[in-house]
Amino acid sequence: MSFVRPKKHLGQHFLKDLSIAERIAKGLTGHGAYKTVLEVGPGTGVLTQFLLKSDYETWVVDIDKESIAYLEENFTELDGRIIDGDFLKYDFLKDTGTPLAIIGNFPYNISSQIFFRILELRNVVPEVVCMIQKEVADRIAEGPGSKTYGILSVLLQAYYDIEYLFTVKPGVFNPPPKVNSGVIRLKRNQTEQLDCDENLFKTVVKTGFQMRRKTLRNALKPINLPAELAGDPILDLRAEALSVNQFVDLTNKISACR
Repeated sequence: MSFVRPKKHLGQHFLKDLSIAERIAKGLTGHGAYKTVLEVGPGTGVLTQFLLKSDYETWVVDIDKESIAYLEENFTELDGRIIDGDFLKYDFLKDTGTPLAIIGNFPYNISSQIFFRILELRNVVPEVVCMIQKEVADRIAEGPGSKTYGILSVLLQAYYDIEYLFTVKPGVFNPPPKVNSGVIRLKRNQTEQLDCDENLFKTVVKTGFQMRRKTLRNALKPINLPAELAGDPILDLRAEALSVNQFVDLTNKISACR
């Protein structure tokens, strides 16, 4: 197979610029001393070719049958390390082993789902380098107080240090997306477990941002805030004003009253 059709329903925008692909590959630092890299959505292997030149054992996973066939024919050095499956559902760890880094030009339409999957795997994924829609990249890397700071910002920053690397214009893709893209790097921090009920933490964060223009006093009504917290000044703030540590503190206050 000599050609792979970009498929709209899969959110595919194939990168054409080799220099950008090389920059993305070089974004990996080896943080956590991993030896394995898994590329999500390799497409036609533009990024893959640079990963194969590195010292990492490179695996790829794709749900697109055409991409799988293309890679099998044109990247024989990947023999046995091409996973035909859905990154969001497939248990690829049984094949790749751990720890491993994750890299890729993530499909824009499922990028948030990919990050939630990465959060589930955070203890075996020390580093992530990815290209996503710039708006989402900005949101993930942004700190508290910003209008773009949101659920993914808090949940990812709880476990990863995040760095915005560079912006990519639409013209280097086939087909060109309607927006700019951004490349970010996530490096696992030292937080093995949050100092609170982690399930309640996620509920507080998600509920607080669902009505982000309201104060937390009103936004968190769906989770039945304890009456003892009624006068706490933190509830006069909006979710976007709270840091990860403040969300942890609020979670502990709620837990202590239940």
